[in-house]
Formats: sequence, structure tokens, C-alpha cells
Amino acid sequence: MKLIRAKDYKDMSRKAANFLSAQVILKENSVLGLATGGTAEGIYEQLVEWYRKGDIDFSSVSTINLDEYVGLDGTNEQSYRYFMNYHLFSQINVKEKNCHLPNGMADNIDEECARYDRLIEKLGGIDMQLLGIGENGHIGFNEPDEAFEQMTHCINLKEGTIEANSRYFATREDVPKRAITMGIKAIMQAKAIVLCASGAKKADILQKVLYGPVTPEVPGSVLQMHPRLIVVADEEALGK
Repeated sequence: MKLIRAKDYKDMSRKAANFLSAQVILKENSVLGLATGGTAEGIYEQLVEWYRKGDIDFSSVSTINLDEYVGLDGTNEQSYRYFMNYHLFSQINVKEKNCHLPNGMADNIDEECARYDRLIEKLGGIDMQLLGIGENGHIGFNEPDEAFEQMTHCINLKEGTIEANSRYFATREDVPKRAITMGIKAIMQAKAIVLCASGAKKADILQKVLYGPVTPEVPGSVLQMHPRLIVVADEEALGK
């Protein structure tokens, strides 16, 4: 594990973006595993800035997102497809056909999960996976459970996750209760993982993820087993 200490959220965003940009510069047809949420916004803002300066070319890059809500299509402002289009895809020269997310509107969710696993395999796996960490230790939407879910699957979201995500919706009742998420196996097979955390609210869980027992009750703890884990966190998140 390589631990990168940042001063604050902006510094964390810049340092994490450095790893992603270096990956693309070194391998122009990289497969990037991407995440959504507040942690990722600053990272994407930095990547867009560097793209506009001519420092990065995304034209040969493919992207694989971790998850998507069930029941929201890409035109819904709360969908993760919309989030990615707004914060990154529409502002860089990545090809639309190379930007992949689970289809939360699929008629058969089990078939969609299997298709997504086949897609990751067809692309040759993920070169670098960006992750945030939920306050209950979830990565993607892999929630605390009795076993690590290996493959892409549909999950019922925990109350804490629904509560945390409700700030993006008009009311708590509007938050979808299910999501499709990439499994632990695909995440752990990424050649490199960049885990980001910011703020005092993440201090307790970050300590458990990085230094506690490896247990599906804290899904992110499995990252301790990854041979190339890069952790970028600010001082508040590293407070414990």
C-alpha cells in the first residue's frame, strides 16, 4: 500500500488526478475504472482542466463505471450516467461508445450483470480503478454483508447508504432502493487501485478499511490484499 497524504479536498483531488493522468499518458488505450459521488467531482474537474490545456488525450481511453441505480435512465439527473456525462465525458475527447455503465433500465437485471462482467473481460480488465469509500465501508455499492460478492450483481441499498445519498435527491423517498454494482472480483483484478477519502466523517471507516480485519462486514477492507493499492486522503480523513 502506498499512502499519499493531502492537505485538503482540493489537494487530494489533484494528487489522485495525477495518478489517473499518468496512467493515460503511459498507456493511451487505458481502461479506467471510474466512480461517482462528491469524492470524485474534484478529481474529474482537475482532469478536465489538464485536458483543456492539452496535457491529456482521452481519445483511445475506455471507461468502466462501478455502478448505476436500478430504475433510472441516463437522462435522469440523479443517474450515474448523467453524473459522468456532466462532470467528465462531455468535457473531454473520450468516445461515447467507449464509456460504459451498467444499464439500470435493463428488462433483465441478472442478464445485465452477466453482460457487464463479460464486457470487463472483453476489454482486458481494468488498468486503474478509482474508488471512494462509504461511511459503512462500501466500495461501489458492495455493502456490508456476510460474504464478499464476487461478480456484478444487484443489491438492496442499506439505510445508511440511502441516507448518505439523499442529499442528491429532492426527498429521501426519491432515492432508489436498488443498484447494480461491479463485484469485488472485478475491482480486485484491476492492475492498480486509487482509493480516495476526504473529511473527518471518513476517518473512522478509513482506519478500519486500511488497518482493521479483512471482513465482508467492512467491504473495503479487502483492498488490503491488493498488490498495488494507492490511498490518497486528506489530513482530516487520516485523523485516526
